[in-house]
Amino acid sequence: MEIIKMGNLRVIRKSIFLGIKRLFDICVGIVGTCICFLPAALVIFIIYKIKGYSGSIFFKQERLGLNGKKFKIIKFRSMVENAEEVLKSNKELYQKYINNGYKLLPGEDPRLTSIGAFIRRTSIDELPQFINILKGDMSFIGPRPIIEEEIQEYNDKDREKFLSVKPGATGYWQISGRSNVSYPERCNVELYYVDNMSAVLDFKILFMSFVKVFMRSGAC
Repeated sequence: MEIIKMGNLRVIRKSIFLGIKRLFDICVGIVGTCICFLPAALVIFIIYKIKGYSGSIFFKQERLGLNGKKFKIIKFRSMVENAEEVLKSNKELYQKYINNGYKLLPGEDPRLTSIGAFIRRTSIDELPQFINILKGDMSFIGPRPIIEEEIQEYNDKDREKFLSVKPGATGYWQISGRSNVSYPERCNVELYYVDNMSAVLDFKILFMSFVKVFMRSGAC
């Protein structure tokens, strides 16, 4: 009986935590959209028009969300329009991209625009994700949403665990080194959050995320 009561208590506590977390996400989404996203979108739109870039200032890519549900993550476009085709056309570089944890250094990435490296380095490209947060596709804090190919880095048991929580705009991986932490170590970092998620850990991640962005640590 005591075990059942403890189990019920954990469920109640988790439900309360997730409810507060969603309320926090809505508040952050509204404030972030008005104060950060919209002004940045206007400035980037003007810059892209001046430089003569065609197409949208936004980049959308399919990612895996809660329970494996796919959604379109939104970023400011830091790359040329046909970025994926450009990368895949160079088989050697594409293989290096995969081997390097699905990333390339700005100096060797042919996909970046002239201001792409800057908005990546300063994390400005992530600001449109306030929209994803408001829509409920993402939380402000959680494991980083991955492309479908990356889920192969997790074993069957860990895949289910990783996808059991809503992905975040920032998370434990970001404050642990971000682009400096590659697979398979990244799996352990992301799963640590899933196993230990709490209000205290979220507050720590929130604080350290601002520090990392200010220091431009691990961004690429």
